[in-house]
Amino acid sequence: MKRQDRIVTAARAAIGAPFRLHGRDPENGLDCVGLAVLALARAGHESAQALAPAAYSVRGGSVSQFAAALRAAGLRPVRKGKAGDLVLVQAGVAQFHLMIACPGGHVHAHAGLGRVVEMPGTSPWPVIARYRWGK
Repeated sequence: MKRQDRIVTAARAAIGAPFRLHGRDPENGLDCVGLAVLALARAGHESAQALAPAAYSVRGGSVSQFAAALRAAGLRPVRKGKAGDLVLVQAGVAQFHLMIACPGGHVHAHAGLGRVVEMPGTSPWPVIARYRWGK
């Protein structure tokens, strides 16, 4: 199985996990960063944990902070997205969110619904950038 397919498979395996801010375990809860770390790690990415900052809030931070964390985790920005990419979006004022692209939509930790979900179609939020592990 290709690397990008392993990321999608791992993200989809977490669907239904509860949402929890700073959550890193699908049994106790995941947030968007936790879901990204989990999917990358289960796909074999040894530096996935570098993506997770020590502390952060739902609002705040900056695009440059997210970009630095994504690059520190060994991901690179890409122009054209594909399944398995991490998609950085702006979900609100000073509110950034990570989703995992999958065929036909995205998997993400949805705070409002209180769980990890797969959302069909394009992002309802403005896409800031896409990042990929490997080529």
